[in-house]
Amino acid sequence: MGYIEDLRAKVGHSPLILVGVAVLVFNEENELLLQQKINGQWAIPGGLMELMETTEDTGRREVLEETGLQIGDMQLVGVFSGEEYYLKLDNGDELYPVTIAYLTRDIRGGILQADGVEGIQVKFFELDQLPEEFNPRIKELLSRSLSVHGIGRFEGGGRT
Repeated sequence: MGYIEDLRAKVGHSPLILVGVAVLVFNEENELLLQQKINGQWAIPGGLMELMETTEDTGRREVLEETGLQIGDMQLVGVFSGEEYYLKLDNGDELYPVTIAYLTRDIRGGILQADGVEGIQVKFFELDQLPEEFNPRIKELLSRSLSVHGIGRFEGGGRT
């Protein structure tokens, strides 16, 4: 059993503050890697931190687990938190995530493939052809990340 499962066994569905990581992965063609979740929405690879991990370790682990790619160096984009990020999951669990976002262009290996558990496909997208079916919480993160790094502005299904 992992850290989150251990916590949930003790506190049930009560709200928790949890640290998560999201990683914007760009390839050599400046395309952004996205993962299509089981619910059909597209999202940035990432997930919750486990005990004894750094946030960078979490980002690398989650990208590998969810996409099959091994990444190296990452740049900090920002930290996202607050009431607007509150989540109530289908199972009743409540959480207020603190999401630390990174950007990387350092793809070191692996085979691009969805894990089949959290995601049904992974794909690189040109920035002006991003899918419309985004997790709403991802839009601000993506918008700020692209503008901070001088890549452009995200406005829903594309870049301006």
